[in-house]
Amino acid sequence: MNAPHHPAAADLHELRADLAAAFRWTARLDMHEGVANHFSVAIDTGGTRVLMNPNQMHFARIRASDLIEVDATDPATLDRPDAPDPTAWGLHGAMHRELPQARCVMHVHSPFATVLACLDDPTLPPLDQNACAFFDRVVVDRDYGGLAFEEEGARCAALFDDPKKKVMLMGNHGVMAIGATVAETFDRLYYFERAAATYIRALWTGRPLSVLPDEVAEKTAQELESYPGGSGRHLAELRALLDAEGSDYAE
Repeated sequence: MNAPHHPAAADLHELRADLAAAFRWTARLDMHEGVANHFSVAIDTGGTRVLMNPNQMHFARIRASDLIEVDATDPATLDRPDAPDPTAWGLHGAMHRELPQARCVMHVHSPFATVLACLDDPTLPPLDQNACAFFDRVVVDRDYGGLAFEEEGARCAALFDDPKKKVMLMGNHGVMAIGATVAETFDRLYYFERAAATYIRALWTGRPLSVLPDEVAEKTAQELESYPGGSGRHLAELRALLDAEGSDYAE
């Protein structure tokens, strides 16, 4: 059996810095919650050796060197002195074990996505261009079962049965995005929150909504999926802003 491939040291540092930057910007946008919520990214070809945030460290001060490396197939991880939050292990471990497409997993209780998750009908309609990106591409979980320990994590992972769906609106809980890279996943999480914010604010007006036709929503979603360079440039610009401020995120 071949040993799992790990990235070169320079590439691994860049991956750590990307994830640390995503933590910092998520906190800046107030999409996090206290010292809860978690991001993870795979570092091996098998997808089960992952970096994630240390237990109960605030997103706003996480550095690249603070990220812990865990094996999602090793239950002894929870016995380590630097063990991750057990709900991070339960949810993210299941995603990385069960879903090859989930190289990166980001879960937050961001304000507007969480409001949407608490509605009796949590469907995000194609109300604007951002919302179109998620047309027929969201897993809606209506069966919240408590904190995301291993059983709940496995249940959530099993709901990703359509490869084009890379966001889960977690009913009565929050939102989770998966993707191939940190940049792609953060971009997806960011724009879902933006779309949810527009929808919730539109509902606040009490006026009729102008919802786009399904065919226009699908066309727009496909155009956005093939749009060149968006997510990579987004994260690169955020890192440039942090660098210009003298942030220690990449240390």
